[in-house]
Amino acid sequence: MPSSTKLPTRALGRNGPQIPALGLGLMGLSTFYGKPGSDEERFEFLDRAYELGCTHWDSAQMYGDNEVLLGKWFTRTGKRSEIFLTTKFGNHVTPEGGREIRNDAEYIRQSVAESFEKLQTDYIDLLYCHRFTGTIPVETIVTVMKEFVDAGKVKYLGLSECGVDTLERAVKIHPIHAYQIEYSPFSMDVEKPEVGLLDCCKRLGIALVAYSPLGRGILTGQYRSVDDFDKDDFR
Repeated sequence: MPSSTKLPTRALGRNGPQIPALGLGLMGLSTFYGKPGSDEERFEFLDRAYELGCTHWDSAQMYGDNEVLLGKWFTRTGKRSEIFLTTKFGNHVTPEGGREIRNDAEYIRQSVAESFEKLQTDYIDLLYCHRFTGTIPVETIVTVMKEFVDAGKVKYLGLSECGVDTLERAVKIHPIHAYQIEYSPFSMDVEKPEVGLLDCCKRLGIALVAYSPLGRGILTGQYRSVDDFDKDDFR
């Protein structure tokens, strides 16, 4: 049964669907913010988010076991169709646990195929390029992303942490519905006129999706000193 709670919605770019304005960033559920909880604890968290009507979920290839966890939750609940699911490629985790940015076509196809398998789904609502190497043209990247749209496996495309020129070039290949960037009282560069990103998104009809709007959790009031953080918490 669909969640009875409805959050305010926003259009996902020009001619895109209405989705919850409040998204659920899932990085900290699996990695970077200390030791993850058990699957059962995290399922309870996802259950509660669903109950509250927060059904815009944001994952990524680099978020530890997050895509696998979501796949288990979808299988457990049967609610895949009720979640607006986004994931990302580009931040590649090496077998040794290191990280590198990759945008080559072979990697993109492999990463997205792995996401489908982990998420246990046959479609992704919104696929982002997470980061850019700066050496592979965005036209090449978006052309490969478009393959998944043409195949009916991805509904919408997005880009993260790139500049105005990159966005302007990308939309000439395929519509870009979302642009994701860190945006909080601690990170306000997106508002600078000389950066031009807000105006660019408005002009091109791209939804701006703010990540870490609560300053990576610092603004929640939960943390009073460095002693409040787990030793494995990168903050």
